[in-house]
Amino acid sequence: MFFHGTSTVNEKGHLQIGGMDTVALAKKFGTPLYVYDVALIKERARGFRKTFEELNIKAQVAYASKAFSSIAMFQLVEEEGLSLDVVSGGELYTAIAAGFPVERIHFHGNNKSPYEIEMALKAGIGCFVVDNFYELSLLEDICRNLNTKTQILIRVTPGIEAHTHDYILTGQEDSKFGFDLQSGQADEAIKLINTFEYVELLGIHSHIGSQIFETKGFVMAAEKLFEKMKTWKEELSYTPKVVNLGGGFGIRYTAEDDPIPVSQYVVEIVEAVKKKVEELDMQMPEIWIEPGRSLVGDAGTTLYTVGSQKHVPNVRKYVAVDGGMSDNIRPALYEAKYEAILANRVNDINEETVSIAGKCCESGDMLIWDIELPKASADDILAVFCTGAYGYSMANNYNRIPRPAVIFAEDGKAELVVKRETYEDLIKLDVPLKQVLNQK
Repeated sequence: MFFHGTSTVNEKGHLQIGGMDTVALAKKFGTPLYVYDVALIKERARGFRKTFEELNIKAQVAYASKAFSSIAMFQLVEEEGLSLDVVSGGELYTAIAAGFPVERIHFHGNNKSPYEIEMALKAGIGCFVVDNFYELSLLEDICRNLNTKTQILIRVTPGIEAHTHDYILTGQEDSKFGFDLQSGQADEAIKLINTFEYVELLGIHSHIGSQIFETKGFVMAAEKLFEKMKTWKEELSYTPKVVNLGGGFGIRYTAEDDPIPVSQYVVEIVEAVKKKVEELDMQMPEIWIEPGRSLVGDAGTTLYTVGSQKHVPNVRKYVAVDGGMSDNIRPALYEAKYEAILANRVNDINEETVSIAGKCCESGDMLIWDIELPKASADDILAVFCTGAYGYSMANNYNRIPRPAVIFAEDGKAELVVKRETYEDLIKLDVPLKQVLNQK
């Protein structure tokens, strides 16, 4: 059995996270329940920063907030000295509400609205990561209207394909993201920016995919970027001050996964950049990276309560829990795999192979296929590991199921950082038909 971070088994045979008995947490806060191991998040954040410091490289480590966004999470990120990536007005609004230093906020996204751009400019964020020509012109126009200047990175697609699920490949040429290097789009973008008065080009950005277990793709991307930068230096008199190589660093979801230490990604990225800088006689740029999943993914565990069971003779046995695709859509969306245990019976011997079903009215609402567990009973607590990234972020109200609460656990203390939605919350934006008719 493989535990992450501070996860242990206590004297009662219960799973313990951050010094807190998960069975007690489930009883107090209800299920489904996301529990985050705060010490593990801090360890990962410090690991990234420390490696850059030891290498004496000027850098920014920006948390990719799409992995999990909340006021408390942003405040934790700020305490650890990281920067922050946002991809929507909602994430930006949350960051501002959290008191996050706006100069360390980077705004991503392939279709930012004029309202979102103006909101970010008025807040005074550090930079935009620009995806396309439409956004470039829109940003210059809005800056002119507000009489304010801003800095940007242009996102480029280097044509490197990471070995991962097709749905989360983003660095190849055929992508909705960024300016293509191969066709000359990035060159044209730089030329256009050189004519602007209010938008300054700070550097370039590249992201090759997600859940990546090797460094080869990052090294290849860096090499292609710097070869292009040589051309820009010679033909456009432009040398980026910042090179952002994105994120996508993999974590261990199941025994099949074999991630490398976070420091290894940093070391090999820096070595690749240094090599190209020396070869091309260029100034060393500031290096930025964007870990998201690798900071919070395996720090999160979801607790469920076991309910009904169904045995199909000679086929399989289904064990249903009180959540599912409403709190973790990744198995349905990506065929993502997870490991789980009975949190209240960790030391019990596995007796049967079962499949964990969610409660949504969809045949595809299956959290785990074919997992070995002790013989489960109603009211047992199932703990599904590594749900800290894209669990709560992608949670939904399908079947009008309220989204779960979120707990931060550390040093024997548990803090409620996101309240559980109520049925009242589900209808608070609804407008009764009579009101609609009376407005006509």
